[in-house]
Amino acid sequence: MKKLGSLSDLKSLINPDEIIESETVNIKSNNIKPQNLEAHYSVKGRAGKPVTIVKGFKGTKDQFKELAKELKNKCGVGGSIKNEEIIIQGKYRDKITSILTQQGHKVKRVGG
Repeated sequence: MKKLGSLSDLKSLINPDEIIESETVNIKSNNIKPQNLEAHYSVKGRAGKPVTIVKGFKGTKDQFKELAKELKNKCGVGGSIKNEEIIIQGKYRDKITSILTQQGHKVKRVGG
């Protein structure tokens, strides 16, 4: 068997008829109206672990979940939704503020 020196050499192993064209994935359009949100930083009641809390979001439960999932994915961390607040693990207030601002929201930094 021939030794492969680079990734482009892998192309020779595949039959050209079997190559599948890459498909573009349609991302759901955000149907969320721009809102005034607050980005809080807190360690209270969490054994000293920092979290970023997004408050003031008004929307359906699905919109909450969609926004929380997007923020968690873009920050690469975990989080949850409790009492109409999106809780993101870690100190990511600046990153979350920039993400929400790009979506058209007005974000106010509160605390910390």
